[in-house]
Amino acid sequence: MSGAQFYAAVNRQFDRAAALLDYPAGLLEQIKVPNAVYRFHFPVRTHRGIKVFTGWRVEHSHHKLPTKGGIRYAPYADEEEVKALAALMTYKCAVVDVPFGGAKGAVKVDPRAYTVEELEAITRRYAAELIKKQFIGPGVDVPAPDVGTGPREMAWIADTYATFFPDHIDAMACVTGKPISAGGIRGRNEATGRGAFFGIREACEQAEDMRALGLSPGIAGKRVAVQGWGNVGYHSAKFCQEGGAVIVAVGRSSGAIYHPDGIDVEDLSRFLAEGGKITEYPRAKPLSRPEEVLEVDCDILIPAAVENQITVENAPRIRAKIIAEAANGPTTPEAEEILTQRGVLILPDLYLSAGGVTVSYFEWLKNLSHVRFGRMQKRYEQSSLERMLRAVEIATGKTFSETERRAIAHGPDEEDIVNSGLEETMIMAYHQIREIWKRDPRTGTLRTAAFVSAIRKIATAYLDLGIFP
Repeated sequence: MSGAQFYAAVNRQFDRAAALLDYPAGLLEQIKVPNAVYRFHFPVRTHRGIKVFTGWRVEHSHHKLPTKGGIRYAPYADEEEVKALAALMTYKCAVVDVPFGGAKGAVKVDPRAYTVEELEAITRRYAAELIKKQFIGPGVDVPAPDVGTGPREMAWIADTYATFFPDHIDAMACVTGKPISAGGIRGRNEATGRGAFFGIREACEQAEDMRALGLSPGIAGKRVAVQGWGNVGYHSAKFCQEGGAVIVAVGRSSGAIYHPDGIDVEDLSRFLAEGGKITEYPRAKPLSRPEEVLEVDCDILIPAAVENQITVENAPRIRAKIIAEAANGPTTPEAEEILTQRGVLILPDLYLSAGGVTVSYFEWLKNLSHVRFGRMQKRYEQSSLERMLRAVEIATGKTFSETERRAIAHGPDEEDIVNSGLEETMIMAYHQIREIWKRDPRTGTLRTAAFVSAIRKIATAYLDLGIFP
């Protein structure tokens, strides 16, 4: 599927949900279309001479500011794909009540083909182009990592912005996903995978829905297949395994493996980090092709790679009862129709992959407040818990060991607070969209219910601004 087809698919999903709502056509059109699209070209000196790169930044919605969304480095990037991803960011932020508009950026580049020094030059020049046109800033548009980028690139962007605006005290809030030492927040790196786990776990706790799938409630014992072994795929698998699920299959672009009794996530991660090929992992069976990971016998399939992986061609062969979309746009609309008719429960990307932007919001707040989460209350809460334990010891005669005291009377640090906030966000958002899904049979799927939830919240913001009578 091309970028244009991806964007058309997102808009079809929007239209399906919008048809269920009673809002003026002009308001719905304002929500649907991008507010601003910036395409530009810039030269960078490389070891192969001067190369001219194409960059984009799309601000999809200004109903709330700043806008928010990742920057993708990929050789296949195009404008329509960036518009589709920016639109999804708008709806994703609304679903989980993060007060940002949606945005997305990209550079058409294969990062594997350039040195670190060249990537730094590309990143700093890209950031400079955004600064010149006011497409970046703590209150304007706040990028984050995406495919092909990470904390390193975000640190370069933050430093470039601070160079242009040395007197801006909130300069570090111009971008999120930074290293901890450069103003990042603990828990951001694993946030998307952890958020996906929280969403999967909450869905599996709904006994009525699990009975309809022929499954028992709870994530424990569920057989899980994961496509993609980057940051999101690895952390989704790690947290699911820690929650009691069995990881029966793992796939990446170079191959896939399967073991019905389970694959140890950390052992596989070490093997790959040491340079091993996934198909040579000794404690699992290699599958005949990478895409076969989508078709193995499992309870939960987690597509955590890129868009358009589950299509009309392979949908009939998918045996999972739950598809948990940790990637953006992994299921085409035509494939979703096939799977829905078969009774497969799809946890949509619009909701399930929102952990990253949720914790990015926390990082942005931290940068604006200039104080680490937990710093103000950690010792106070720890002292309060210590007093409670002493009272229990006096009342009962029981003495707690030092290990028990540390476990119970542990004041929350930054990562505790971040993970707690993420968990609350994912649980509340799931029940909001599930209620819409259950209350209105016309929605048909959790995806349409999630779009309905997002459109209502965005429409309310525009109406409250007085733009539409």
